[in-house]
Amino acid sequence: MFLQLGHTKLAVFQASKALCLECYRATKGFPSDEKFAMIQQIRRAALSVHLNIAEGSSRKSEVERRRFYEISRGSVIEIDTALDIAIELTYCTENSLTTLGEKLVSTFKQLSALISHQTNSH
Repeated sequence: MFLQLGHTKLAVFQASKALCLECYRATKGFPSDEKFAMIQQIRRAALSVHLNIAEGSSRKSEVERRRFYEISRGSVIEIDTALDIAIELTYCTENSLTTLGEKLVSTFKQLSALISHQTNSH
């Protein structure tokens, strides 16, 4: 934010920010007894996606960069899995998560492309 570094201009960074914000919005409607469980887990994973992209982008080594992107992609999968449980528990509906789902898929695809690019450049 204050540093104005190059990663802030990356499409995947912008996508992960939108994903993170949407996760916070979506979990506002979850039951209050999930405040320290599922809500916190989804929000932490969403923030992890965004933060690992930022940190990975700052790494000089392609191997290190790829590792941070892989961790970030793992957190995207974690969010998807938690949302599946949230739907089963009727905390939300798949329809209510349409925007979140689109952001999740977009971020996943962009991260996968970055990981693939890092792998193929060796």
